[in-house]
Amino acid sequence: MVAEDDEKQAELVRRYLEREGHTVTLVRDGRAAVEEIRHRAPDLLVLDVMMPKTDGLDVLRILRAETYELPVLMLTARSTEDDLLLGLDLGADDYMTKPYSPRELMARVRTLLRRTRPPAAREAAEPVLAVGTLVIDPHRHEVSVDGARVECTPGEFRILAAMAAEPGRVFTRQRLLEELHGYARYIGDRTVDVHIMNLRKKIEPAPRRPARLLTVFGVGYKLADPAKGAGRAVS
Repeated sequence: MVAEDDEKQAELVRRYLEREGHTVTLVRDGRAAVEEIRHRAPDLLVLDVMMPKTDGLDVLRILRAETYELPVLMLTARSTEDDLLLGLDLGADDYMTKPYSPRELMARVRTLLRRTRPPAAREAAEPVLAVGTLVIDPHRHEVSVDGARVECTPGEFRILAAMAAEPGRVFTRQRLLEELHGYARYIGDRTVDVHIMNLRKKIEPAPRRPARLLTVFGVGYKLADPAKGAGRAVS
């Protein structure tokens, strides 16, 4: 699905997507995007930030509040770091600033689809990952802590699954960016920090619960099992 109120931009994106074999639904405002997503369940959303009726950021808030795990690629004319980080904080998986290259847009789409919908054979072969009472099921795309389901965006899930596959290993921000996007020349380290901050709120919500996502200052982050004494208490 492409949510873009600029007719020329929308048609350009549609032509490129259809060349690669995708079926494309176009919507011109944010309210229509939310309604269509509820009815059509697309595989990916290309979402413009500046739209009438409901803007792209509010569309993202609504979708994530309704626990949609739909991968979202945002298009924005806002190029400041704070604006871009706000989109990521709300649950966007990737973004591009206007003007953009249609060929690069297609590369981003391929990367998102490949990472959020892996081939069935590879998906079926992926084991359930457990680090203490934190459990990640790649096949079902589910996360739970102490038996309770935790809703994660596709980007958060990819970071958590990568770290859970090697608990205790220190992951640099660059390595985690590669897990997110495959390449990272266009995006800053703070992207990872935002995802880690959001994950901590989700998997370490209780007061005094031992930390699981630990900061290794000057290097990056690691995932620890607090039952083994690797975590620290947080207030």
